[in-house]
Amino acid sequence: MSAATEPGFDHVTDVLVIGSGGGGMTAALTADAAGLDTLVVEKSAQFGGSTALSGGGIWVPGAPSQRRQGHVPDPDEVFRYLKEITGGLVSDARLRKYVDSAPEMMEFLENLSPWLEFVWKPGYADYYPEAPGGSALGSTINVEAIDLRVLGDEEQNLLTPPALAPKGIWFGPKDLRLFYQVRQSWRGKAVLVKLIWRMFRARVFGDRMAAIGQSLAARLRLAMKQQNIPLWLSSPMTELIADADGAVVGAVVEKDGRAIRIRARRGVVIASGGFDHDMQWRTEHLPEVEKDWSFGNPAAMGDGIRAGEKVGGATELLDEAWWFPAICWPDGRLQFMLNERMMPSQFVVNGNGERFINEAAPYMDFAHAMIDGQRSGVTHIPCWLITDIRSFHRYVVAGHLPIPKIPFAPVPTGWKVPAAWLESGVVKQGTSWEELAEQIGVPGARLRDTAERFNELARQGHDDDFNRGDSAYDNYYGDPTLPNPNLHPLCKPPYYAFQIILGDLGTSGGLRTDEHARVLRADDSVVNGLYAVGNASAAVMGRSYAGAGATIGPAMAFGYVAARHIADQTPSQPSIVPDLQGGNQR
Repeated sequence: MSAATEPGFDHVTDVLVIGSGGGGMTAALTADAAGLDTLVVEKSAQFGGSTALSGGGIWVPGAPSQRRQGHVPDPDEVFRYLKEITGGLVSDARLRKYVDSAPEMMEFLENLSPWLEFVWKPGYADYYPEAPGGSALGSTINVEAIDLRVLGDEEQNLLTPPALAPKGIWFGPKDLRLFYQVRQSWRGKAVLVKLIWRMFRARVFGDRMAAIGQSLAARLRLAMKQQNIPLWLSSPMTELIADADGAVVGAVVEKDGRAIRIRARRGVVIASGGFDHDMQWRTEHLPEVEKDWSFGNPAAMGDGIRAGEKVGGATELLDEAWWFPAICWPDGRLQFMLNERMMPSQFVVNGNGERFINEAAPYMDFAHAMIDGQRSGVTHIPCWLITDIRSFHRYVVAGHLPIPKIPFAPVPTGWKVPAAWLESGVVKQGTSWEELAEQIGVPGARLRDTAERFNELARQGHDDDFNRGDSAYDNYYGDPTLPNPNLHPLCKPPYYAFQIILGDLGTSGGLRTDEHARVLRADDSVVNGLYAVGNASAAVMGRSYAGAGATIGPAMAFGYVAARHIADQTPSQPSIVPDLQGGNQR
């Protein structure tokens, strides 16, 4: 439709989606399938958002890929689980909508495009599998790897992680777990051989395989191309446009150096992410984290949340994030600390040299313990993971492979802790507990007492202090050859300490929404025409995390919900919109 049809606007569409992550692209695909003209605008020069940088899991109990294997979770039990872990912070209506709509969303996508094939590989437990309604089988849904060459010219537009694995290295959903068992099982060694073969293929045949979040973002983009849904890159939304009644009717978008006023006849969906890298806002709401340690999309600066606030939207949970303990190397490179916290021969101490949590706990719980501890006046950010040389020789630690030294290997190998690690100050070494304590600035006697207590518990096979190893989730990356996969005494020195900082996968607070993803004001009234999904909205998970994929699952599910709600509304007649509020008023 030409601009002349709608005076005051340069472009007209039915649905305007702001952001091209999993939530935004799912909303666009859903709206387009309902017969609505749809446009996606993306601030960055690359599509995919934090989804493309993620592990790519999608937490959807009852997904078609589960049902095909005969596993049909009871929706009432799933609702019970979510209600338990969110502790009353999230309305029953939103939780119910997620439980009911997420499987519908996945079925819709599978039926829409051959690019969108989803798989379920049981065994990655929910993060609270022993809670009412929790599952030891888990509900994390994935996509298979894809050769990015199928994207054609769009391949260069896919957002990629700043620290890519060596060429040809990619992990499927179960590869990573087995890879961590490279010294414990033949299946782990088989994964290492598989990775070497993948590197060979990449060099000889030019494969450009990608898995996890890269594959998911690529597949959603391919589905959009299949449906001819336009995507404007390098086109940030600068403000929303509201009419005299406060309804959102469009937005101002910068494209090719000019401000374009876009009329959205049926609705605007904000899917622009959180405020991951806006340090001014983060300092205000998350003061315990003083540095930019976020793994989230570099373009996520809270633009959509602020724009929603300006048209009356309320916010919630701005002091929350999808926390993830990590290592920060001197060059600023961040590295997840995932399997290390489940290794048997390690424990984590605070500034008093004391343990403070089950080290293998879900990363949100671990992070909340760090924050609470920091607020108590004892240093917990950073804290230190303590281990020994035997453990270093047996388990994958910080990406180091416990195999003989291989010259020119793309990852650290060999039996010695890399000198660069020790020189960095991120890793400390001691020949006694007292020496290590001095290196990390904790009381020597206290660290010795902690180590001796941990070793005593490990020898008896149960962590009486923090119950590490009691949960099926704890065991996932543990050592399956041990009676308790998470416990083994630390043995002879040298001992090592790895500094743990508090990273995140993105902020998880944002615009307050109802069960239809509509943005709400402080008085619970609806900002008509405006929807928010993903990290631009306050998380349906509250302050918790149901299982792997509990960020992307809700983003995609509520992208689907928002678009379906828009499609189900009686369309308004195209008309001139008087008294526009916001930029370039006429």
